Amino acid sequence: MIITDQHTLKLYQRAGELSTKILSHLKNAVKPDVLPIEIDQLAESLCQKNHARPAFKGVNPVNPYRYSTCISINDVVVHGIPSRKNPIKVGDVVKVDFGLVHQGLYTDHCFTVVVGKFTPLTKKLVTVARDTVQAAIPLAISGNTAGDLGWTMQSKTQSAGFNVLKQYTGHGIGRTLHDNPAIPAHGQPHSGATLESNQVLCLEAQVVTGSDQVEVDADGWSVKTKDGGLSAMFEYMVIVGKKQPFVLTQTLDWDIMV
Repeated sequence: MIITDQHTLKLYQRAGELSTKILSHLKNAVKPDVLPIEIDQLAESLCQKNHARPAFKGVNPVNPYRYSTCISINDVVVHGIPSRKNPIKVGDVVKVDFGLVHQGLYTDHCFTVVVGKFTPLTKKLVTVARDTVQAAIPLAISGNTAGDLGWTMQSKTQSAGFNVLKQYTGHGIGRTLHDNPAIPAHGQPHSGATLESNQVLCLEAQVVTGSDQVEVDADGWSVKTKDGGLSAMFEYMVIVGKKQPFVLTQTLDWDIMV
């Protein structure tokens, strides 16, 4: 989506602020012994309270997604179904992906935290994943390409000894959850779609400790690393600018441990 007027810009700023506020509540709920489904239920309750609709519910008509969040833990990289059986444990690497629809505008963003106690590997993983996506944000200016951002994310990840998934990408967003252009977390400079001023984008990367090969679990949604490697994911919403982007979801300074 390209924002063409101040009214729509203000509506999107409000949607981003509301989504960030709800995501903050979800982050505060990530604790040992909490069931992921409880966090998901909190997300739905907060959407209802704020006259918004969960963005992920109903995605994929063939196998409709039934939850308000994706909560992916450890080797589950993305699209994790919130568990009703397995509580969060100390040391878990927890990714919470959430979006809403407010006044017809979609949001979509994600954080990763380590619960209670780092290991050297989990601290490095989550730090690198966060810094990888944040390094791409200043490049979200008109005239740059998707490949410019992807190359930056891939280079930063691989220089730290990790991999990025190539099967899942960042994307445009607006009055639909997924819009053009695709923004992969890999690529070559000066390749891919050219960014346009006032375009709304979701910048994301899924970073894994081992192989980038993944498989979909038996639940039809949860994507896991084939080698059991750990994963972290961050996603931020930005509006492409002429000289610098505007960040719609202000979660850049959030702690990576809860």
